[in-house]
Amino acid sequence: MKRVEALRQLAFEKKGFDGFLIANEANLLYFTGFPRATCLLIPKTGKSTIYVYSVNYEQAKAEGKSFKVELVKRGEKLMEKIAAQVKDFKIKKLAVDTLNLENYRNLAKGLRGETRLKIQNKLVWELRKVKDEKELELMRKAGELTSEGMKAAYETIRPGVREYEVAAEIEYAMRKTGSWGTAFETIVASGVRSAFPHGGCTDRKIQKGDLVVVDIGATYKYYRSDMTRTVTAGKPSAKQKKIYEIVRLAQEKAFQAVKPKAKAKEVDVNARKVIEDAGYGEYFVHGLGHGVGLEVHEPPTLNQESKDRLRVGNVVTIEPGIYIVGFGGIRMEDTVLVRKRKAEKLTRGSYTLETEQ
Repeated sequence: MKRVEALRQLAFEKKGFDGFLIANEANLLYFTGFPRATCLLIPKTGKSTIYVYSVNYEQAKAEGKSFKVELVKRGEKLMEKIAAQVKDFKIKKLAVDTLNLENYRNLAKGLRGETRLKIQNKLVWELRKVKDEKELELMRKAGELTSEGMKAAYETIRPGVREYEVAAEIEYAMRKTGSWGTAFETIVASGVRSAFPHGGCTDRKIQKGDLVVVDIGATYKYYRSDMTRTVTAGKPSAKQKKIYEIVRLAQEKAFQAVKPKAKAKEVDVNARKVIEDAGYGEYFVHGLGHGVGLEVHEPPTLNQESKDRLRVGNVVTIEPGIYIVGFGGIRMEDTVLVRKRKAEKLTRGSYTLETEQ
């Protein structure tokens, strides 16, 4: 309920709204702790209401005890039901985090012009992008589980093994040690495919000398982590070693720049300059990183266009890379917490290019 009260203060006391409708899945989870709510209506005064369909009704009553739980019966129209509740609460200015066009129109139709609607998802992000201690505890655990998965990758990658076999061992290791699932589709991209930043995972057999980009994440109690390492199947070549060291240095320079009030785009510059000075600037084809939490891509964004400044409690990725078509790619990534003094890596593991065979 602390999060609901924080939103009330931000939206009602500072912005003048007298109601807030939450419909985004991750936002619902953030405010209610319940993963299967359909909508949450927060009035300025009175008890907030979770709307659920019958399949989730009993679970919502058991797990959403701080909220009124409203059953949406078969045949009932959700937006009409919410509009009626908005009128009961005498809400005249309703903020909404996000709605698809059809639902927005149906809600507006049900309110008949008696209540003003305004999309205000940025207010929710103001809360979500700064993690509290409970969230950080879960994210540290997610980072630990992801690190266990990366250990399995180093142990499994060798010539003749298929990419999906490596992915299976990674995901098994994370599940076995407590992961609730993967944060996103596991990436094991080998050989020339490693030059594709989102190369996925196929049935390709890893060849001797291949670069293999492994991008993985575990989920723990709905919170996510993100980690990438690049390894070789066998002895790395001189060029592979050279590019790897450039990427490693770029990541370290960026990590050192992660601090409160730092401009996110300047953190990106710290990494990008290392790569550009080494002559590989054109091969760093994406932004440096992104926020992580209940979703794997959240604000703040770390790229050349970002307007964000880092704050204590932000959790972001630092993931520079060099991708050369026909040769391969190298990326290094950790999930990082912004702290008052020195940033903290929530993912940990080897920074070695060569696997132990």
